[in-house]
Amino acid sequence: MTGVVVYPGSFNPITYGHRDIVERALQLFDSVIVAVGTSADKDPATYLATRIDLCRQALAEFGDRVEVEGFNVLLVDYMRAKGSRCVVRGLRTMSDFDYEYQMIAMNQTLAPDLEYVLLPTSRQWSFLSSSRVREIAGLGGDISDFVHPAVAAHYASGS
Repeated sequence: MTGVVVYPGSFNPITYGHRDIVERALQLFDSVIVAVGTSADKDPATYLATRIDLCRQALAEFGDRVEVEGFNVLLVDYMRAKGSRCVVRGLRTMSDFDYEYQMIAMNQTLAPDLEYVLLPTSRQWSFLSSSRVREIAGLGGDISDFVHPAVAAHYASGS
């Protein structure tokens, strides 16, 4: 495959599991747009600008093949604005598949030309979730095995 794929999510925070999906998507596509969205279900108090900045730091090694930006519109509208037809998402569990399948059905009803690439999470990161990372960090635990050093430093500082 070639072209641009959009990887939407809250990335709250971005983890090594997310990074793994970006790296693997780059083996399939020319570039990846990491679209950091807002979500009332996923701690909107963590500022969008901060999450964008942390994503940029965590993905800097990929250079200009990865773009990070925020969005707060319907994904299908964002995709149209970016001129992309492909979405990539990572799957850890069957419950992830159920959730993604519902989102795919809704989005393809709104925009039938969208295509989805679902990548199973690499085994080493299959247990990892942003929610658990936030929980560990919130209780003063060390998250450095799960996130980029910039993300770990951000949470260690209490920001």
